[in-house]
Amino acid sequence: MRLLRPAAAALLALATVAGTAATTAVPTAVAAVAGSAAPVDTADLAVTGFALGSLRNGTLDRDADVLDTVTVAGVGLRAAGDSVAPTTPDMARVRAAAEARGLATELVVSNYSNRLEDFDPRAVHRLLGDPDHVAAVARQVADRATDGGWGGVNVDLERVRASDAAGLTDFVEAVDAALPQTSTVSVDVSAATSTRQYRQRGYHLGGLGRAADVVVLMTYDLHGPTWSGAGPIGDLRWQRRVVEAASEHVDPARLDLGVAGYGYTWPRRGTGRTLTPAGARRLAERDGVRPRWHADSAEWSVVLRDGTRIRWSDGRSYRTRVRLADRLGLHGVAVWRLGSADPLV
Repeated sequence: MRLLRPAAAALLALATVAGTAATTAVPTAVAAVAGSAAPVDTADLAVTGFALGSLRNGTLDRDADVLDTVTVAGVGLRAAGDSVAPTTPDMARVRAAAEARGLATELVVSNYSNRLEDFDPRAVHRLLGDPDHVAAVARQVADRATDGGWGGVNVDLERVRASDAAGLTDFVEAVDAALPQTSTVSVDVSAATSTRQYRQRGYHLGGLGRAADVVVLMTYDLHGPTWSGAGPIGDLRWQRRVVEAASEHVDPARLDLGVAGYGYTWPRRGTGRTLTPAGARRLAERDGVRPRWHADSAEWSVVLRDGTRIRWSDGRSYRTRVRLADRLGLHGVAVWRLGSADPLV
């Protein structure tokens, strides 16, 4: 799951400047960048696609041969920290469509708040700091998943206090215990490059690695328009350091590498926004400027004529990270998100 910021809209819809440059353009070259780099074999890796209830069946048809799991956002933790919202018909539709295509499914439980347009730290503290709430919410989430026909649960609780790390592990364990034995449990972890940083962010990785089937490393949002200057969304060197730190506590074969399927803008004035890779290419072509590929981050950048800087991660970026995950011996990759990202095939 993406570490969302206020620039993202809708439930789960959602540092220094690293060299971006624009060159005079050949507009017809812009459309070609999405197809760069050869396809990759994902047979040895699990591929998870996060999705919203708005996901179209056509996207599933396009990517089904590559995907293993579709993880759908999701039921939200209520402010009191003692219950979660129900699933919606749209979530159920995506689940059924994924299942019909032979894909595994997981239901996301998250403390993202539409009201705050961010993850709610008070709600998650009220949950994780109270053993009774942990037990009740775990049971409720498991019931939502089981009654709805989901294959498992994805736990996406963020902005966790360091003092609540044990509560987070307890919650993941309680969800797992409340689900049928055939169900899966994954947990999303904000990226960090040291054990100390993980602990400061409320993650005891050893315990989470034992409690969950898979730990998803959210290796994106290194830079973003509301919290940093323009720079890589998921620099490859940084991603390697994140994996190395996590691998000290969790078997790499149980780690997923998070992959961004989106981009950001940094205008000279005002606040930037999230955009799709296709949207980034359209802006560059409309402006007559040619994107630049950055091998160190496996991302694209461009500077528009009004000074707006754009970074994005596309299909070539995805394929590069599949190769990285394979070299590092990871369980797989997890893409945020289907419907925004370029085709995975």
